Amino acid sequence: MDSRVLGMPLHRTIVAVDVEGSTMLTNPERALMRERLRGLLDAAFLAGGIDEEFRDPMIDRGDGALCLVRPVDEVPKTVLLTRFVPALAEALWRAAAQPRGEAFRLRVALHAGDVHYDGHGAYGEDIDFACRLLDAPVVKRWLKNSADHLVLVVSNEIYRTVVRHGYEGIDSGAFGHEVSVRVGGQRMRGRIRSADPVLPGTGLSA
Repeated sequence: MDSRVLGMPLHRTIVAVDVEGSTMLTNPERALMRERLRGLLDAAFLAGGIDEEFRDPMIDRGDGALCLVRPVDEVPKTVLLTRFVPALAEALWRAAAQPRGEAFRLRVALHAGDVHYDGHGAYGEDIDFACRLLDAPVVKRWLKNSADHLVLVVSNEIYRTVVRHGYEGIDSGAFGHEVSVRVGGQRMRGRIRSADPVLPGTGLSA
C-alpha cells in the first residue's frame, strides 16, 4: 500500500516557487506562463540530475508550484543550491533576453522537513512554513527592488545543515539577510540570498 495515502510523515526537501506579478496577467497569458513554468522547473531539476523518480509529482499552486524531492543519496541538498537554482536562474535570464515577451521572475523557497499525504494531496506544517517564507512581504520586496530574475530564500534548517558549512559552490556569506514568519503561533526563520552566483557561460549574475 502506498504510504503517501496513509498520512504518515515522510521526509522531503521542499521547493516552493511563485511567479511575480501573475495577477496582472490575462487568463491566456497565465495559461502560457503556467506551461512555461512547469517546463523550466522540469529542465532545472534534470540539470541537477533530479529525475522524476527522485521527486513526487509536482503540485500546482495556481501561479506557482510545490516540488517535493525525496531523501536519496543521489540527490543531496547541495545539488538544489549548486545546480537546480543556477539552472533555473539561467533559464529565466535567457527567457528575458528573448523578444517574445515570455519572461517572468520567480521567488524560490527551500526547506526540508516532514510532509503528509492523504487522498487529496500533500499537507503539513513544514509545507506551510515553506509557503510562508515564499510569500513573506520582505521576500516579495526583495525581488521587486532587484534587477535579478530570481530571489532565493532558505529556511533556517537548510541554512544550518547545508549553507553555513560552505560546501563547494555555496557562498555562505551571501545568505546574510534574515527573514522571520509565524507558523502555528511559532516564530520561524529563514535567510535570503543577497548575492547571486555567476551564470555558467554568460559572465552575468542570476
